[in-house]
Amino acid sequence: MYDVIIKNARIPQNDDTVLTNILVKDEKIAGFLDNIDGIEAKEIIDAEGNLTLPGCIDSHTHFMYQGFPHRENFLTGTAAAARGGVTTIIDMPCCSVPSARSVEQLELKLDLVKPQALVDFAMWGGVTGEDVREGWLDHVQEQADYGVVAFKAYMTPSVPTFPRVTDPEMYEAFKAVAKTGLPIGIHAENYSMCDYYVNKFREEGRMDGPAWAEARMELAEKVAIELGISFAEDSGARLHIVHMSTGIGAKLVGDAKKRGLNVTSESCPHYLTLNYQDAMTKHGACAKIAPPLRTKKDNEEQWEGINNGSIDFIATDHAPYEIESEKAKEGMNIWTAFPGIPGVETMVPIIVSEGYNKGRISLSKLVDILSKNAAIHYGIYPKKGAMNIGSDADFTIIDLEKKWTIDPKTQASMCGYTPLEGMELTGKVAQTIVRGHLVFKDVEESALRDLTDDELVEIVHNYPKGIEEKYSKIFENYPHAHSAEYEKSYRKDHPEVIDKHIRGIDGIMIKPGFGQFVKRQSIQILPRQIKF
Repeated sequence: MYDVIIKNARIPQNDDTVLTNILVKDEKIAGFLDNIDGIEAKEIIDAEGNLTLPGCIDSHTHFMYQGFPHRENFLTGTAAAARGGVTTIIDMPCCSVPSARSVEQLELKLDLVKPQALVDFAMWGGVTGEDVREGWLDHVQEQADYGVVAFKAYMTPSVPTFPRVTDPEMYEAFKAVAKTGLPIGIHAENYSMCDYYVNKFREEGRMDGPAWAEARMELAEKVAIELGISFAEDSGARLHIVHMSTGIGAKLVGDAKKRGLNVTSESCPHYLTLNYQDAMTKHGACAKIAPPLRTKKDNEEQWEGINNGSIDFIATDHAPYEIESEKAKEGMNIWTAFPGIPGVETMVPIIVSEGYNKGRISLSKLVDILSKNAAIHYGIYPKKGAMNIGSDADFTIIDLEKKWTIDPKTQASMCGYTPLEGMELTGKVAQTIVRGHLVFKDVEESALRDLTDDELVEIVHNYPKGIEEKYSKIFENYPHAHSAEYEKSYRKDHPEVIDKHIRGIDGIMIKPGFGQFVKRQSIQILPRQIKF
């Protein structure tokens, strides 16, 4: 007897599809059958003939629990992922207190987020300028041995617990990460240029939304990518450009690939669909991100980059902020508002609607950029990102014809805003299956409705019992693991707002704690395939 049969699943076969039934045993794919008459299973899930992809991956999230729980916690973040058809997220090391850049700090983060997780999750490792200055680069290999999938470094400031790297510090970080064989992802903006022009525009009295994008200009990303490529070429490091925003960036990465370098890149749905003039005029600080939104020309050049192979996959840089204290607080302006937007819930639908359904990308490319390539790049393939016998039974089931409109009021993320608001899409996630378990279904009921006050206190508002004793040294240096921003936040004094929001999230079919930590399986490198 099988544990689950997913019947009437229309699965990709290159650029075509076939209708089949998927057998699941012990949370893994056990086979495919055209006819399941006489086949027994404990549970039947009907995909209803909808497109069924290998579980989609968002490899760039900032869920910010542990330090910034007023912005997002792992429960709301992974609920957003599930609702968006994302079966595995890979969380960044920077937005926590302390940041996760040693094995002990990483284990603390895992102990804190596991009780909340609804989908599976892997972790980035971290390396900072402080690690270079203080002689802590030995932490890089330790994190790699533990199972992180890559390392993140910032050329511009992130949070106080994750200092940016200067140019020589970045070069030292590249050399340390190169020894592990893992990628190093950089936030590619030239700090001096961004800082200078932000201050210049501010002093000149620019307070309009587009001023933010014009101050952090295309050239700041271009020269940062060029420097990263030079350092990668010299050090042998595998360079990855995270959340790349420009068309010229895609061309630079493509040129590096042609020269035989292991340079990869990701883009995000907002860089493919929004332009700064329209979005930042309309939404102001709620469209403020770093790197900023660019032009319509960049949108089209990035779609070209996806098709020619210079952009390897899609992620989101999901980094929501609290609107009351960090985006729209009285007296706040485009320069003082925090830069970040949500994205994990809308990534798959936007790429389906604006990419596949509009003919910009093929079905095989859709699978590559949402599932397969990130899994290979981060060494978790074919456990994740594949539809092979023995792979985890992760599936994203999409109704390709469902028309709907993005509304932040109905989304799982706590922030309540998105510059994608009002975007009309064709194609919606119908069901999300993780390891053979139905995690999300597009219905109004939800297992989160049934969480009691005591459960919410235990899962969301309090740390697991014994955590502060287990990590006493960390908590001595970081009391309660709280940030200054959390102490000044609205939700710190209004936890009932968080509880009400969680209970209002539709479609979640399981309780928190289901999601599992995924360690890197091996070191894998994407093939350099560029279309001239």
